[in-house]
Amino acid sequence: MYPKAYIEFLAHFHGTRDYFECHEILEEYWKEVDPRNRSSIWVWLIQIAVAMYHDRRGNQNGARTLIKRCLRKKVEHEKELPLLGLDGERLEKQLEAFKARLDKEVPYRSWNMPIIDNELRKEVHLLCQQWNVAYGSPSDMSDEFLLMKHKMRRTSF
Repeated sequence: MYPKAYIEFLAHFHGTRDYFECHEILEEYWKEVDPRNRSSIWVWLIQIAVAMYHDRRGNQNGARTLIKRCLRKKVEHEKELPLLGLDGERLEKQLEAFKARLDKEVPYRSWNMPIIDNELRKEVHLLCQQWNVAYGSPSDMSDEFLLMKHKMRRTSF
């Protein structure tokens, strides 16, 4: 029912908290199904993950810029979000709370997207179990590779 890449995106977002990988997976999928459409729901979800990545790294200005953009563009995706098993109103409130936290310069905090489709939630939980990660657990702030993956992956080849 849902694209495999989307389920993997959600498992990384809620399980591994690897927001860099969220970006990589969904960008590849977006390029396959909706290339060059910068207004795609997939781009919007990627931007949320990238904002989380910036925030966790302490780049709150970068995170704030992306979240402001996501909040402005949320209206474009209101009809698509339920089709992706997400509660659009709750997600908007979460994004507003995220922005408010950034405005107050409060440090990063993990959060979960409001998945309203029970079957989707089960699939994401199952994938997290297969990866041996706990769904909904906070980011491991001691994992340097997770925190700085954009820099470290270039040197790990």
